[in-house]
Amino acid sequence: MKIKSNIWIALFLLLGFTATSQQVNTAMDSTVSIQGTVNVKGKEIKYKATTGKQPVWDKKGKIIAGLFFTYYQRTDVKDVTNRPLVISFNGGPGSASVWMHIAYTGPKILNIDDEGHPVQPYGIKDNPNTILDVADIVYVNPVNTGYSRAIDEMDDKTKSETFFGVNQDIEYLADWINNFVTRNNRWASPKFLIGESYGTPRVSGLSLELQNSHWMYLNGVILVSPTTLGIERGTAPGAANFLPYYTAAAWYHKKLPSDLQSKDLVEILPEVEKYTIDELTPALSKGGYLPEAEKQKVAAQIARYSGLSKKVVLQHNLRIPKRFFWKELLREEGFNIGRLDSRYLGIDKETAGTRPDYAAELTSWLHSFTPAINYYFKNYLNYNTDLKYNMFGPVRPWDRSGNTTGYDLRQAMAQNPYLNVLVQSGYYDGGTDYFNAKYNMWQMDLSGKLKDRMEWKGYRSGHMMYLRNEDLKTANDDIRDFIKKSLPAEGIPAKYTRK
Repeated sequence: MKIKSNIWIALFLLLGFTATSQQVNTAMDSTVSIQGTVNVKGKEIKYKATTGKQPVWDKKGKIIAGLFFTYYQRTDVKDVTNRPLVISFNGGPGSASVWMHIAYTGPKILNIDDEGHPVQPYGIKDNPNTILDVADIVYVNPVNTGYSRAIDEMDDKTKSETFFGVNQDIEYLADWINNFVTRNNRWASPKFLIGESYGTPRVSGLSLELQNSHWMYLNGVILVSPTTLGIERGTAPGAANFLPYYTAAAWYHKKLPSDLQSKDLVEILPEVEKYTIDELTPALSKGGYLPEAEKQKVAAQIARYSGLSKKVVLQHNLRIPKRFFWKELLREEGFNIGRLDSRYLGIDKETAGTRPDYAAELTSWLHSFTPAINYYFKNYLNYNTDLKYNMFGPVRPWDRSGNTTGYDLRQAMAQNPYLNVLVQSGYYDGGTDYFNAKYNMWQMDLSGKLKDRMEWKGYRSGHMMYLRNEDLKTANDDIRDFIKKSLPAEGIPAKYTRK
């Protein structure tokens, strides 16, 4: 009798646990809203914040996932016909839309110091630089990021085939955006996409997918710290293009020769960029057939611009791996430097080695962002769930085949005369470095016919340039200006004209 009783208790507990775990991932189509205010440039902006999930449907109309989003709407605008809508993504792949949400463009930002480092108590404060004065914003979390999840019945293989790849990601997110725009009556509004890091191939691909499959035409795409966007470098440019970033990082840490160190950063970089294109790339193209005298000359110049020794440069055959650079630059001082923001310092177990033990900058960011975003959703936006908020979620293996997103963006621009592009880069970003972001622009449009509709902006910070308070203001102002410039004057048609 006791055994049977224990069995029933065990079954009850098991069934109860199963039901509870399933309930955590329910409500694929529900939202909660709050009202808020923020002061932007001396003016009080009233807004509505809607948080929750909107479904992803399969071809048969069955819900297969719920994407978590937060949508900010300015409430004193009665007619949204001319009100821009910015659709925001972060990257990873597998990263939640948290970074730009509570540190860049949104109405609230986390508590950090002026250079972006964690401070306690953790929390949230008003963002006087938010772009909410000129545009409504929706922050979207792809499957397995933030609180977004696929349905419980979907197995891992099906999830991977449906969601986890360059083109799978673009396809289902375009469907989701179409539904969001329809639900929220925003078809008449000018629309912009912004993506950071892996979010840049995502929004680049979406620009063409939305246009060709959903007939949704954009006014602008903003690429924050872009990846290669599927644009091939080749072995020589791929190695040479890192040098301007090495110079920037070495300048910041005062490792350049005195004549260079005494100059301002933006005075030095054009010189290094010119050397990279005109001399270093052709030299590396010769490989092992580069004459010894020329090799010695190139090694000395790389050393001069990178803050490393000529000996180390020669040991690496003139091609310094970025991981080694992060370890080597401050090796004698007992520090490594950050990958995505080389202003950050880390401490390794051993001074020896060819790469840092950990990413100093990412550790710092997770330290400050994780408590802030969890606190924000519960205490400000009134969103309650037992799901874990995935700062980085399980999305691997990620199918990277067929990545033509940079060229897709060019095609979307060619087809849509209204479409403009803004690129934002931090000089100290070693993961998606600023010079390769420029290189993308040069290679995307070989004809040069679209270059007047593309612009690049640089900042004295890293991957998340907005974490530095000075750049937070400047970078938001650059987005604000870009949005305004990308809105055509009334009656101006979207068409090309012959001169």
